[in-house]
Order: sequence, then structure tokens, then C-alpha cells
Amino acid sequence: MANLKQIRKHIVSVQCTGKITKAMKMVAVSKLKKSQAAVVMTRPYVNELINVIEHLVAKTNASQHPLLRNSDNKKNVVLIVISGDKGLCGAYNHNIVKSAKKFVNERGSQYENIHLLFIGRKAYEAMSHVNGSNITKELVEGAWERPVSELSIELSKGLCEKFTDDKIDEVFILYTVFKSAIAQTVVLDGVLPLQSIITNCDADGNVLFSDEEKATLDETTYIYEPSNHEILDVLLPRAVAIHVQRSLLEGLASENGARMTAMDNASRNATEMISRLTLQFNRARQAAITTELIEVVSGAEAL
Repeated sequence: MANLKQIRKHIVSVQCTGKITKAMKMVAVSKLKKSQAAVVMTRPYVNELINVIEHLVAKTNASQHPLLRNSDNKKNVVLIVISGDKGLCGAYNHNIVKSAKKFVNERGSQYENIHLLFIGRKAYEAMSHVNGSNITKELVEGAWERPVSELSIELSKGLCEKFTDDKIDEVFILYTVFKSAIAQTVVLDGVLPLQSIITNCDADGNVLFSDEEKATLDETTYIYEPSNHEILDVLLPRAVAIHVQRSLLEGLASENGARMTAMDNASRNATEMISRLTLQFNRARQAAITTELIEVVSGAEAL
């Protein structure tokens, strides 16, 4: 059995760790409230923006727009991987890395070039050993230190330009959808071509509607100023930007929720460990006192 000094030192160490985990939990709770509110406010905007784009595409027959182009010969793909810069958030980063490796293993042979674009240092470090002749990796430095809106606009602008210039054929984004503080789901979404965002779109870029939706669409007349094509030129890049921004916000909320849950579990474990160590300490002290008494009594009897 460990001596009293070792047990006491262990108790102090666990108490210090418990204070740290409680503080990190409170910080995560504060950040989670803000990021969760941002996610909730973004979702309706995204849905309505997609509805407007679907209506415009259906009315103007804009399936040949550069951002709606769907190439049959897809050689170059970009995978945006959203993770955290820090750990201590349970299996959040691990699940992202696992899904990214699965994408590379299952689809690596389909493309000539796979460019992995990392938002967050943890996934980048975990996949640094993943090599291949057709795989390139890039880390966006200081991504989470910048405003999410600014980062999403910058990323989407570069991706749209490369896609329009035929430098890339497809763009996917891998992130975690926030459901609750204890439930997050890893999702792989398509970003470009925009058929992947416009859910009611076929492979040729034509919008599909049900008979009821067609009847409503025919009865509804909108007047767009300026022209429909000019509006699409603005809305389609914005749809890419808002999709990236939503993914970043979902990932940020998921990370904060996972960290809050992990630190809450760690604080509970620290409390339980302190209780066990305190019991062990008391037993060891009682055993030491009993031993001393036996020695005193034995010495007295010997005299």
C-alpha cells in the first residue's frame, strides 16, 4: 500500500486537475451558447437562399452556368476537412480524421489529384503521415483566429475561381453537424458543382419539382431586377460561401459541445477519484496508527 505522503500528493494533483477541467467546461459552455445561436440563425437563411436559387435556375434554364457545370471526367478534387486546433474534446477530432482517411482510401483511385485543405491543426497533424503520389495537403494557418464569415468568403472565392477555370472538378467538405452537446454527426457534403447544394437538381443541372411544386411555380410570378442571370452570378458564389460558413459554424459548435461534455466527464471522474483516494488515505492512516499502537503495547508487555 502506498504511504501517506504519496496518497496525499496524488489527491492534491487530482484536485488541481479537477479545477482545470471545471474551468475549461465553463469556458466551453460560454462559447457553445454563442456558436449554437449562430448555427440556428444560419440554417433558415441557407434554406431560403437555396429555394430562391432553385426558382431562378428553373425559370432561366441556367444549368450551363459555370458553377453548375458537372464534368463527366473528374480528375481534380478538393476535400475541406474541418477540425479543431486544440484537443481535450473527446472523440471529435478522431471522428473527423477517421472519415477523412476513409474518403482517401475509398475514392483515392477515382481522381488523379486529391487536395486536402485543413481548417484546424489537429486533423492536419493526424494525417501528416498519409502520403500518396496524387495527394497534397495544405493547412489554413490561423483559421480559427479569424472571423468565420471572413474565412468562408475567402475560401469560397478561391474555390469558385479555380472551379470556373477548370483547375478543380469537385469540392467536398467534411465537418461535424451539431445536434446537441452530446450528439454530433460527421457529414461529407458536396460544395461544387452546385448540384450538390441544390438538392432538387439532376446530374445535368436541371431543377426537379413535384407536380404540386410545378403548379405553384407556374402560378407564381416574380420580377427580378436586374436580370435573372445577373442575380444568379451573385447568388451562386454566395451560396458556396454560406455553405462553407454554415459548415464552419456547425464544426465550431460541435467542438465546443464535445469539449464541454468531455470536461464535464473529466470533472466527475476527478471527484470520484478524490473520494477513492481519500478513503485509501484514511485506511492507510488508520493502519499506521494501529501498527504504532501494537508496537507500543508489545513494548510495554516486553518490559
